[in-house]
Amino acid sequence: MKKTVEKELDQAQAQFDQFENQCKDLTLDRMNEAPKQEAESQLKMSQNEIDKHNHLYLKPKRTISSKEKFNEKYREAYEYAKQYVNFSAQNNEIIGEDLDFWTKPFAGMPAEEWIIPVGKPVWAPRYVAEQISRCKYHRLTMKDSVANSSDGMGTYYGQMVVDKTINRLDAEPITERKHVFMGSKAF
Repeated sequence: MKKTVEKELDQAQAQFDQFENQCKDLTLDRMNEAPKQEAESQLKMSQNEIDKHNHLYLKPKRTISSKEKFNEKYREAYEYAKQYVNFSAQNNEIIGEDLDFWTKPFAGMPAEEWIIPVGKPVWAPRYVAEQISRCKYHRLTMKDSVANSSDGMGTYYGQMVVDKTINRLDAEPITERKHVFMGSKAF
């Protein structure tokens, strides 16, 4: 009786170790290879409407200063990141709800709270649009086709895999007739 309990505990430990190894194999690089789920644009305006209503320049709601000293090696990157770009923000999880988040793009810069309206063309610094575009998560699922192990109780199936990458928030660039913004996504 005692030996069968120890044997079952050893099998359970082996299964747990195998599952743990599968989870460790899910590195960030492998997760980023997952296909991205496309979301429908929430900007429902024609180019003429965009031209008329495209004058909303955003500033931070609050700022909290930093005691750190700014590193001058990053001055050129900071000058590029603080340029105002034109984009439309999207909230793909709670459609229609404004975005409320904090940014601190570089050490020595103040932390800033931003409230970004969704579904409207706005102007804000490039680092705000890039931070919105980076808000994503990975959906993990169990793949049933692989048999992990079997014992006297039955056969165990399943392997943890990344199903898809989902953008929780997104920032779509507004392209005007005269210029288009370039960069990581289009910023």
